Formats: sequence, C-alpha cells, structure tokens
Amino acid sequence: MTKSLRTEGHIALMQALVAARRDSGLTQQDLAERLGRSQSFVAKIELGERRVEVVELVEIAKILGVPTRQFIEPVEAALA
Repeated sequence: MTKSLRTEGHIALMQALVAARRDSGLTQQDLAERLGRSQSFVAKIELGERRVEVVELVEIAKILGVPTRQFIEPVEAALA
C-alpha cells in the first residue's frame, strides 16, 4: 500500500469534501465551528495536508447532510 496523501484516491476524497461543503453553503469556518475545530483543520484536510479518519468523515458527512458513501464512491472510482 502506498502513502495515502495526494494519491488519486486521496485527491478524489478532497474534491468530494470541498464540493459537498460548498454545496451545503458552509464556509471552512462554519464547518470547523460545527466540528469544534479550527478553520485550519478543515483547510488542511481540503488541501491534502492531513488525512481524514473514518470517524471524522462520518461526522463531516452528518454536518453536511450527505451520506458518507458520497465521499467513498469517488475514492473507489479513482482506485478502480
């Protein structure tokens, strides 16, 4: 297994996260506040500087009002 940062799968996840956040009408700051984290935490995830843990991904999906699979399916497609 290769490192997961900036691989095709990771890039697909980052793009899906950014798109879902924007579609929900939230800023990075808004999402960060709902997560109880800093804006830089969200920025690092979206820029690919930080991995997202599964629990964090599920929490982000709940906040954005989307099914978690919306983030997983692009990763699976990129790795196919």
